[in-house]
Amino acid sequence: MAFVAPQVIGVLALGVVPFVAVIWYSLNEWTPLTGSFDFVGIDNYTRLFGDQRFFNSLRSSFLFGVGIVVLNLVLALCLALLLNNRLRGISTFRAFFFSPVVVSIIAWSIVWNFLLAPEGGVNGTLAMFGIDGTGWLTDPATALGSVVVIQVFKGVGMNMVLFLAALQGVPGEIKEAARLDGAGPVRLFFAVTLPMISPTVLLAGILTTIGSLEVFAPIQLLTKGGPADTTLVLPYFLYQTAFQQQEFGYASAIGVVLFIIILGLTMAQWMSRKKWVNDEN
Repeated sequence: MAFVAPQVIGVLALGVVPFVAVIWYSLNEWTPLTGSFDFVGIDNYTRLFGDQRFFNSLRSSFLFGVGIVVLNLVLALCLALLLNNRLRGISTFRAFFFSPVVVSIIAWSIVWNFLLAPEGGVNGTLAMFGIDGTGWLTDPATALGSVVVIQVFKGVGMNMVLFLAALQGVPGEIKEAARLDGAGPVRLFFAVTLPMISPTVLLAGILTTIGSLEVFAPIQLLTKGGPADTTLVLPYFLYQTAFQQQEFGYASAIGVVLFIIILGLTMAQWMSRKKWVNDEN
């Protein structure tokens, strides 16, 4: 009991108690600047579901999450398949794609902010080929997609390593038996390799989904929720409400809804595992 006590105390003090406090705050109108703290029941939630900016942030979070999860998982799996082959220089290639994972998100975002500026490196490179670039982070048509790409390249290395480890754990005799039965590379991948690494796909999918819905720093540094709220994801909407508008009760309601969304998506992914994850039947 003594060995698990520190972990239990940590979870209670840093997880359960703050979460219960957030739920309580969401039922109150709390404005520190005026010193008011009044119980309002579900008024904050009623206001939230009538707030157009909330639905804008919900839409942005959905598009951002889908873009991150799909691009990250597909690219990571493709890179892992490439790295699973013994080619010259493969270690350098692996380090190149994994290095952004250990780089500070602040430094990463600042560098890309310069590169994607109207007079930045990306537009300068495009100009060499006679292509007129745009303000990638200031154009409503490209801002969200630009942040998605930045985040994908920042985190793809982690999933790449997970997939690579899973691929190296696929028994060679099973793949050889499939080849003897006439399976080509495509059939071999979808009929043997992908089902064998499906537990890792599930893990990477859950972690990437949660991470995509909790993103804050890149939005703060690159777009500040703009232009025209196209990159106003839920965590940044919560930040604006709490620390710029000083409406902590309303912000707490946003936090509770965000938690429910993340929990719901995680549970949906976990419950679906018996239908497609290997050895879960």
